Amino acid sequence: MSELAATGPRTVDRHRLAELIKRERLLYRANFPGSWEAFSAGGQHLLGGVPMTWMRMWPGDYPLYYAAASGARLIDVDGNEFIDFCLGDSGAMAGHSPVAVQAAISRRYGEAGGATTMLPTQEAAWVAAELARRFGMQHWSFTLTATDANRWAIRLARQITRRPKILVFSYCYHGSVDEAFIVATPDGPRARPGNVGAPVDPRETTRVAEFNDAAALERELAHGDVAAVLMEPALTNIGIVLPEPGYLDAVRMLTRQYGTLLINDETHTFSAGPGGCTAAWGLQPDIVTIGKSIAGGIPAGAYGLAPELTELILNDADADINDTGGVGGTLAGNALSVAAMRATLDEVLTDEAFAGMIQVGTRFADGVQGALDLYRLPWSVVQLGARVEYRFSPEPPRTGGQSAAAGDARLDEYMHLYMINRGVLLTPFHNMALMCPATTEADADSHAAVFAAAVEDLV
Repeated sequence: MSELAATGPRTVDRHRLAELIKRERLLYRANFPGSWEAFSAGGQHLLGGVPMTWMRMWPGDYPLYYAAASGARLIDVDGNEFIDFCLGDSGAMAGHSPVAVQAAISRRYGEAGGATTMLPTQEAAWVAAELARRFGMQHWSFTLTATDANRWAIRLARQITRRPKILVFSYCYHGSVDEAFIVATPDGPRARPGNVGAPVDPRETTRVAEFNDAAALERELAHGDVAAVLMEPALTNIGIVLPEPGYLDAVRMLTRQYGTLLINDETHTFSAGPGGCTAAWGLQPDIVTIGKSIAGGIPAGAYGLAPELTELILNDADADINDTGGVGGTLAGNALSVAAMRATLDEVLTDEAFAGMIQVGTRFADGVQGALDLYRLPWSVVQLGARVEYRFSPEPPRTGGQSAAAGDARLDEYMHLYMINRGVLLTPFHNMALMCPATTEADADSHAAVFAAAVEDLV
């Protein structure tokens, strides 16, 4: 009989947790005075004191200000060095400033000159062909963000199907797409709490179901008004929620049965491999969207269409996709972003690189699990390729609602403060760690040691 089975799991002493948070907050202020000064100065003209208000989500009352970053390392304005498992919440999945991307940007913006001309470059065709190889979608168009890729995919789906609504999964994340801020509750769908200035009630535009619930999905699709299901093959931004066996097959079968298009948002699930979950799990979506990571930190996104959709949209006389139809953006597909995408896909986030990243991810997950077993904590850890996350629940959540319920703001604060104070960065929104090509097994072991120390202090 295991020690856990013999003695049972430990519970967290909330009084001790509060005392540890107080200790770590004091240590944070002592460690990062330069960041405090920068934050205070920024508050004079920056909304909330930061360039984007979500940067306030870092623990410790103010964010670190960084001075330099390279590979899997980051240095703040006080000269502290960190192992960076946040990696820009996937934007730096290729690592910070990879050499190949630096060179490509230098050539394009320096030697060749120009970044945005409203004219194509020959590199764009190479990038589209590589994305087609990886994800299976034949034709691609470029954006500047995954949010825009999702917005435009939704527009195309509505145009093709002549249906008004989309369907998403409760506690999903697809950037700032208005239609996605909706959750399922026992009393029916409602706007996700905290949604700022929604243009309309999302129930007017969106249907919602819990992930891994095929019956709920079928009930919503049966209304016959859903243009597309927009989904991550595994939820990631509410903690990693993996699909149960057979679930994604059921999604594909049901969407086809009810004449609904299927959009795979691979922005975060790209961590599963060179072609994301779409390739790793043999999926057959109608549209794939992606962003953040494919250009080595330079803003870029893309969406790819299956061949039959390409013909439908190009031959639709009512679809003004060349001008005012709302599909596009002046800087989308600019030469600088395209050059960065080619360098990233060709030389950095290669098939070989992913194999190494996933191996390090496994070592990271094993280190977390080892500490949970040793200290009998009823938490769980889940891996999606190069991405790893732990939740404060004994079993990995199977739905977005369950994962949201497993959140614990005080435990999050403690774990993040403890890590930052000892040179380790996780994504501030949740307990996510991402591996890049420069992340080493020694980095994973360093995290395991700090994680174990944090848990030991707690229990």
